Amino acid sequence: MLDLVRTSLHRAITTTTGDGLAAVRVPKDLARRVNVLLGEPLCSKSELERRRSGSARLRELGRAPQKSAPVAREQAPVMIYHEGDRNARMLGRIKETLDAKSIRYTLLDVSGDPATKEFVQLQANCKEDELPIVFVGGIAVGGYEALVDWQVSGRLAKAL
Repeated sequence: MLDLVRTSLHRAITTTTGDGLAAVRVPKDLARRVNVLLGEPLCSKSELERRRSGSARLRELGRAPQKSAPVAREQAPVMIYHEGDRNARMLGRIKETLDAKSIRYTLLDVSGDPATKEFVQLQANCKEDELPIVFVGGIAVGGYEALVDWQVSGRLAKAL
């Protein structure tokens, strides 16, 4: 019954019949504006069916169990601080170890940067001749031996 009233009133305010008379046109225009302002409670039969099917679909989706997509985690930044060609063999071993695990890394040469070299030595608690040093996410891992220890113990996987 209410649907019949809603659709009939919508038809009455949207029809162009009688728009030639100001006494009919002005109240219809005012009624159309109020209808729009209230969210169009007066609507056509097809619009009413569309709204109901959308509401039913929304309820159905609300009851369906949600499948959460696996969240891809970003790898923590891995930095290898080295000094030019010094200890190139250790640098090569570190690179091979990280490449074997498909770990992305960034090489940073500190040979011309005494402030960075001092920072690395303080954080890693090492001497100048112990470079290259690996950092994972801002945490000093150490040299090659320490990297292998981290890898074997599983700490490297957790840190990444």
